[in-house]
Amino acid sequence: MATLNLSSLQSLSFHRLFSSFPQNIPIFSFNLQPKPSVNLRSISLKPYTLEKPRARVVALAVKGLGETEAVAVSPENDGPSGELPSGAGVYAVYDKNGEVQFIGLSRNIAASVSVHWKSVPELCGSVKAGIVDEPDREALTQAWKSWMEEYIKVSGKVPPGNESGNATWVRQPPKKKPDLRLTPGRHMQLTVPLENLLDTLVKENKVVVFIKGSRSAPLCGFSQRVIAILENVGVDYESVDVLDEDYNYGLRETLKKYSNWPTFPQIFLDGELLGGCDILTSMYEKGELASLFKK
Repeated sequence: MATLNLSSLQSLSFHRLFSSFPQNIPIFSFNLQPKPSVNLRSISLKPYTLEKPRARVVALAVKGLGETEAVAVSPENDGPSGELPSGAGVYAVYDKNGEVQFIGLSRNIAASVSVHWKSVPELCGSVKAGIVDEPDREALTQAWKSWMEEYIKVSGKVPPGNESGNATWVRQPPKKKPDLRLTPGRHMQLTVPLENLLDTLVKENKVVVFIKGSRSAPLCGFSQRVIAILENVGVDYESVDVLDEDYNYGLRETLKKYSNWPTFPQIFLDGELLGGCDILTSMYEKGELASLFKK
C-alpha cells in the first residue's frame, strides 16, 4: 500500500484555499552582559508549563473521520435528509457506494454541501461533518488536515475531488474578459484616424469603460472602483486600458478631445459619455444603474 505524508497534501487542489500555515517558532536571545546578583531566597519559583496552541486543541476536539456518523443525502428533500450543521468545520462527501469523493472545509457546511448536491448529485450519497467551535483559519486547516491524513493512512490515496487539477468540487473563479485594443501595434500605420476607431468602438458596444490598467488589475483607485461597481451590478461591458502605449498609443489625448472629459476613467453607454467615477458611484448608491443598463 502506498504511503503519503503531510508534505504530499501541498499538491492538492483544495489546499490552494490556504497557501500557507502560520508557524510559531520561538526566538531566543541571549544577553551576555553581567547582571547584579540576586538573593534566591527572595524569589518564589513556580513550575512553568507550555500552553498548547489553541487552534490545534480545537482541531483535535473534532471527531476523527472514522468516528463521525454519516448523514444520508436524499433527492426527495433536495439534499441532506438529516440536519447538517450550518456552522464552520470540516466535511467529507461519500458517493452512493460509500466511497469518499471529497474532503473539504467551510464556514457553512450545510451551504457548501447544498452547492455540491446541486452541481454533482450523482456523487453525493452521504456526508460526514465535524464542527470546529472556534473556527479561525488555523483551526479549520488543522481539522481538514487531520481528516485528510486519516483517509490517506487508511486508503493510501487522495480523495478524487482533492486531486490536483480536479475542478469538480472547488468552484473556479470566472475568467475575466480581455481588454480591447484599438490598434494592431504602436509601430503599425493606421489606415483610419484613431478617433474614428474610438467612435466605432463606443457605438458598437453597449457599455465601454476606459480605465487606467486592465479590468483584472486596475492601476488607480478610481478605475478599481468603477470595475467593482460594474461587476457588482452584473453588467456586460468592454474595457480599454488607456495606459497601454503599445496597442492604444495616443488614446488618452484623443479620448479627452472626443468626450470633452479631462480625466479617467470614462464610462460610455450606448455611444454616449455617461461620466466618470464620481457620477457612476452616485448613480450606484441611488440604485439607478441596474435599470439604466437594462434599457
